[in-house]
Amino acid sequence: MSRRGFLRGVGAAALAAPALVGCAPARNPQEITFWNFLGPGGEPKARSDWVVRLAAEWNATHDVKVRLRYVPTKDYTSGPTLQTSFSAGAGPDVFMLSPGDFLRYYNGGVLADLTPHLDPEVRADFLPQVLQTRLVDDRVYGLPMEIEPLALYYGEAAFEQAGLSEGDLPRTWDDLIAVAERLTTPDRFGMMFETNPGYYQNFTWYQTMWMAGGEVFAPDQSRSAFDGPGVHAALRFWQDTVRAGVAPRRVRGSGANDTISNIADGYCAMQQLGIWGIAEIAEQAPDFRYGVAPMPAPPGGTYTTSLGSWALVANAKGANPEAAAEFVVWALGSADPACIERMRLWNTVAKTNLPPRYSVQRAAEEHGAFDHGPMKVFAEQVMAEARPEPRYPPEVYRAISDALQACHLDGADPVAAAGAAAEQIDTFLSTYDGAPIH
Repeated sequence: MSRRGFLRGVGAAALAAPALVGCAPARNPQEITFWNFLGPGGEPKARSDWVVRLAAEWNATHDVKVRLRYVPTKDYTSGPTLQTSFSAGAGPDVFMLSPGDFLRYYNGGVLADLTPHLDPEVRADFLPQVLQTRLVDDRVYGLPMEIEPLALYYGEAAFEQAGLSEGDLPRTWDDLIAVAERLTTPDRFGMMFETNPGYYQNFTWYQTMWMAGGEVFAPDQSRSAFDGPGVHAALRFWQDTVRAGVAPRRVRGSGANDTISNIADGYCAMQQLGIWGIAEIAEQAPDFRYGVAPMPAPPGGTYTTSLGSWALVANAKGANPEAAAEFVVWALGSADPACIERMRLWNTVAKTNLPPRYSVQRAAEEHGAFDHGPMKVFAEQVMAEARPEPRYPPEVYRAISDALQACHLDGADPVAAAGAAAEQIDTFLSTYDGAPIH
């Protein structure tokens, strides 16, 4: 697959939702608040600087001003900060949202329709597979900032110490455990998967499930397909890595999405990780030698990667929904060359990702972003087959998370855990009355 075709070749193949609208306190219609886990003051510095510049550029040319609020990543993605703010009627005007939590906020009635502000030609510039998880009835309720595929990172020094080379990179699940055993020492684990419960853990595990042929829903989405052999195999594989002692029961730093605290610091020799790790290593651990490769597939399975992507969304219940929606489209959904350059810098400089727009992809290619090194591997090998992160309601996410936690860390029987989760999902589906699940 050529670099110019890598995005076009994308395969198409928590908690109960709270009430999200309460009694709103007085708000200033001449100010829109933008909550995020990037900045000001976040790490890495390049990401914080990007969001600070974004707000400054808007404020220099608009009467309604943007005020940034930084929320630490753990609090934003796994804590109650965002949900509680909406329950109190004090949610931000603009915020970042992953596909995994989209339906909580859409079904809660707080996402503004961006369609009236979005030029149809620019909408067509977004990859349809990535935009799809932000659509309801063909209306746009969020604009993706990026595409984040998952891959296997490995430390070159650890491989050399174990007498391994690039030719020993694992191709199957059995290979992965065998190589991880050789890399495991008293001070280092051979492999790492996420152990903290949350949307990120589910997102990373979907890749394993899909490669084993497992699905959460039947094709018509009328019932659960979670109690199936592919799901059983994926749950058992993650369990086996812990049982074999080659993967930790606890990860360091913010989690297994944290490059520096884990593989770069020598806590593990291999780590399932997204493309953002490239920029993190370049900024915070430039002397760390590493490589990336596609994640191994099970025997008889079909390789794919899982695509994450954060989006900007606007609060329909805020003090100035129109200005909030205009800000989101100005930031990410404009044909202005300044917008294209802004997104290029985000996706290939401040934070390494794959661009969610064709025009940004072309601009990145013109700057040689995918010509060499790990970015080239992501573009040409990791992205050979890919599926976007699905959007599931909180009740479905929680059933999956409970099953995964029980098997991964508590030694539960995968067949029993999957059966219990499937029963919970079917019970939920029998009364679900929200936007389509996909």
